[in-house]
Amino acid sequence: MNKFAERLKELREEKNLTQYELSKILNISTACINRWEKNLRVPNIDSIIILCNFFSCSADYLIGLEDE
Repeated sequence: MNKFAERLKELREEKNLTQYELSKILNISTACINRWEKNLRVPNIDSIIILCNFFSCSADYLIGLEDE
């Protein structure tokens, strides 16, 4: 599993959200979030920005370039 998939799942679980709940909050399909977490697809830059804003983290952290 790549860092993005791991980190997305960890961040989502830290907020006690299901994939469905996150998808509704962010207006991104549940299937899309599921594919990201399973490392079947990667998000585009707009989606990365949405995720970083929601989780209050840097893109570098989310994609695994830095650990904090």
